[in-house]
Amino acid sequence: MDDELLEQGPREAPEPETAEERSRRTGLKAASGGVVAGGLGLAKAGILGKLFVWLFVWNGVGTALRIGGWVGILLILAVVVGAVLFRRRHA
Repeated sequence: MDDELLEQGPREAPEPETAEERSRRTGLKAASGGVVAGGLGLAKAGILGKLFVWLFVWNGVGTALRIGGWVGILLILAVVVGAVLFRRRHA
């Protein structure tokens, strides 16, 4: 094993991190930890699932409005009815 390393020859050392790079990396880890903790709290309270359902409904309405006309109106109606049925079954 040591012989293989000697045969490879010298290597360049990586540049050391600056304090700015270290603090950015630490800040991202802290922020992601906060997001995970918040998500777990919302999931435990049952709010996260409802949030996803309403986001789905909101996106469906937005897409239907972009399509426009009678087709858009029918899609909005289908999304609303689907959301109401889903809520009744899982409430």
